[in-house]
Amino acid sequence: MKKYGVNELRKMFLEYFEEKGHLKMNSFSLVPHNDNSLLIINSGMAPLKPYFTGQEIPPRTRVTTCQKCVRTGDIDNVGKTARHGTFFEMLGNFSFGDYFKKEAIPWAWEFLTERVGLDPDRLYPSVYVDDDEAFKIWNEDMKIPAERIFKFGKEDNFWEHGSGPCGPCTEIYYDRGEKYGCGKPDCKVGCDCDRYMEVWNVVFSQFDNDGKGNYTDLIQKNIDTGMGLERLAVAVQDVDSIFDVDTLKNLREAVCALAGKKYHESDAHDVSIRVITDHIRSATFMISDGIMPSNTGRGYVLRRIIRRACRHGKLLGIDGAFMTKLADTVIEDSKDGYPELIEKRSFIINVISEEEDKFEKTINQGLDILDDMIKNLGPDKTLSGEDGFKLFDTFGFPVDLTKEILEEKGLSLDEDGFEKAAKEHKEKAKGSWKKTNYMGAASTVYEDLDAAWGSEFIGYDTLRSDEDIKALCLLHPEGDEEDSVAEALSEGEHGAVICEKTPFYGTMGGQVGDTGVIETKDGSFKVTETIHVAGSKIAHVGFVTKGMIKKGDKATLKVDEAGRASTCRNHSATHLLQKALREVLGSHVEQKGSYQDPDKTRFDFSHFKAMTPDEIKKVEDIVNKEIAAALTVETKVMDIEEAKKTGAMALFGEKYGEKVRVVSMGDFSVEFCGGTHVKNTNSIVQFKILSESGVSAGVRRIEAITGDNVRKYYESLEAELNNVAALLKTSPSELTSHIKKLQEEMKALKSENESLKSKAASGQLSGVMDKVTEIKGVKFLPVSVDNVDMNGLRDLGDSLKEKLGSGVVLLASAKDGKVNLVAMATDDALSKGAHAGNLIKGVAPIVGGGGGGRPNMAQAGGKDPSGIEKALAEAATVLEGQIK
Repeated sequence: MKKYGVNELRKMFLEYFEEKGHLKMNSFSLVPHNDNSLLIINSGMAPLKPYFTGQEIPPRTRVTTCQKCVRTGDIDNVGKTARHGTFFEMLGNFSFGDYFKKEAIPWAWEFLTERVGLDPDRLYPSVYVDDDEAFKIWNEDMKIPAERIFKFGKEDNFWEHGSGPCGPCTEIYYDRGEKYGCGKPDCKVGCDCDRYMEVWNVVFSQFDNDGKGNYTDLIQKNIDTGMGLERLAVAVQDVDSIFDVDTLKNLREAVCALAGKKYHESDAHDVSIRVITDHIRSATFMISDGIMPSNTGRGYVLRRIIRRACRHGKLLGIDGAFMTKLADTVIEDSKDGYPELIEKRSFIINVISEEEDKFEKTINQGLDILDDMIKNLGPDKTLSGEDGFKLFDTFGFPVDLTKEILEEKGLSLDEDGFEKAAKEHKEKAKGSWKKTNYMGAASTVYEDLDAAWGSEFIGYDTLRSDEDIKALCLLHPEGDEEDSVAEALSEGEHGAVICEKTPFYGTMGGQVGDTGVIETKDGSFKVTETIHVAGSKIAHVGFVTKGMIKKGDKATLKVDEAGRASTCRNHSATHLLQKALREVLGSHVEQKGSYQDPDKTRFDFSHFKAMTPDEIKKVEDIVNKEIAAALTVETKVMDIEEAKKTGAMALFGEKYGEKVRVVSMGDFSVEFCGGTHVKNTNSIVQFKILSESGVSAGVRRIEAITGDNVRKYYESLEAELNNVAALLKTSPSELTSHIKKLQEEMKALKSENESLKSKAASGQLSGVMDKVTEIKGVKFLPVSVDNVDMNGLRDLGDSLKEKLGSGVVLLASAKDGKVNLVAMATDDALSKGAHAGNLIKGVAPIVGGGGGGRPNMAQAGGKDPSGIEKALAEAATVLEGQIK
């Protein structure tokens, strides 16, 4: 048997099922599309769920994919065993109401035995215990002896996920040989050892589960196949684990080369080598799909993966940043199946480098703080949940690293306490995903409509059309009743109107949906938003302003022309903006989000530092230059591969069909875009950037305005300028010189005020040197003064320290109901053990405060002035304890 490589096996599988009439589809993004039930795509069928549920019509009834997947449920075990990994590729062939068991089973067997060349005598099928049909096909059609077919129960051979489509499955196991077995006489398929490895799983989706354990036959029976590519390679290449197959072995050896270590020489080193090998794959692919490190949602999953790999790099003794070198290896080894990795290489490298640099600072600070916490642990050897969360929330130290480090030292974390402390954080994170139905949909009323028809947008060339109302939904914005499909809507009722064609643009790609009106002979409906809903439909959401509208009515759909025109200006300007940003900042700039409505445009983009005023001006000037150039805006619909050849920019992680719209603005900008635009850039009129700010790590945001909104902006500024000038009793042209004069006067007054305060404070120090005492040979001067702020206390401290010559000074002052404390120590006092910071720590609690600082100078604040005298007295005791 030939030991095919990973890239060869992927190609063989997809080509085999193309021969069987399947449409080969590229891997979907790891970011779920319209599916809030998942953070990250974790199986081959996950992106295809709309086809299985009937919400969307598949491009063909037979589909085959190799889907990139990430699972982190058992991330703590990754590295500790050679079985576990977070990233994998899932081969799949799918049938949506087409073929079923009679075809799926023979094809699986044929591919494994005849195409790949696995020994049939080493393959063993399993079936669900009650699936007599599958057993019969294996036994009678495929001629597999009954004793070689294993029957398992629901836990092993029945796939279901709450309510929805489900069914029995058949699996194919490969006997890897006795060397991988447990040696027990009853070792067979189903044993927990590594001898019998599941390589293929075919789910026969034939039932619908109502969520209460009641099953009914599906009208459309489906096939959902999953075969881990790396697992298949383990069997074909006859290697120990996924970390030994050709592509992962190459990456593993790159890790070893960086660390100067050898695999299988140290168990501890092997753990770290496997962690890094696996995690850099996940990180590279996640970033290529536009996921950015953050503290919530899928961004936190990425941050956790990167930082865990970085820490294991430290455990291997790798100095400095190293992960970008490994990312290059991942890209090189995976580019055959995922050419987008090459296109996104510079972006991937930048994101990893930035996160690695951040973690370098975080881990050192976090480890120091954790060490201090560990030193103060009680006899139960458990770090409190509050301290664990403080490390995470304040210092960005991932909790799983905290747990891992504690476990290595035989300690533990109070996880219940951590969860309690993190509750508020987790509530915020819930916005990143939602526990909902099978598809995670927020609104289910649209799912009740027939999936066989959808809505066509015809509004690129017209803002008005006459259509039949195909469906109506009664909506309850307050949530006090359930939304429902309706036959009619009456005056005052909120709802959604859906037609088979519409000139209204539905919110998509950052562009907000159109507003306007829908009129029938009996009523009028105000459209407040237009959205895409289940089943490729476009819903006009709003309320009836007069009369009644009914399903089947002839209706005139009118888009708000002024609103559409303003939105078009902002959208077209955003295309010019993106190109200008790439010219000024570099080709690493990628769109990370956008929003256009009639009032403004907001554009989020990848960049790793704030833009300078000069960069902002350059970008603004370029955009306005292209507006003035009166570039013709052209839109073409073309095949996606043809469109890519034009150099058109595509959006990270976007799901494109076989046909795409390409919008070009002269020779300046070419992008994939389904939105609406001006016909010529001169229609934009003007472009003005209002702000540039940070959104998250490596993501910046620009907000800008166009057209008449620019004129209104400058009118508002002019009015504000005139108001300020009137308040200062000057003219707008004289404002700058007038403000400079006022600043000089304020500076002089402030200086005079500080001088008076200093004199007042000094006046309280008459005879203060009489309070000097001596503690173990060190002079100590405790002083209380009234109504002096922290700056004044520091000035007094410097003065008294100079008078004292040698020793320790402690000053306390009550001001505005609060306490200020300052301690200072001379160099010779320090040599005898005096420490200003620890002195402050010792007395600050007495005045209801806290603080600290350096050995020679420290300060603190407090809330209880009544404790000042006690604090000064206690200070002598604290200082005595310090002196050697």
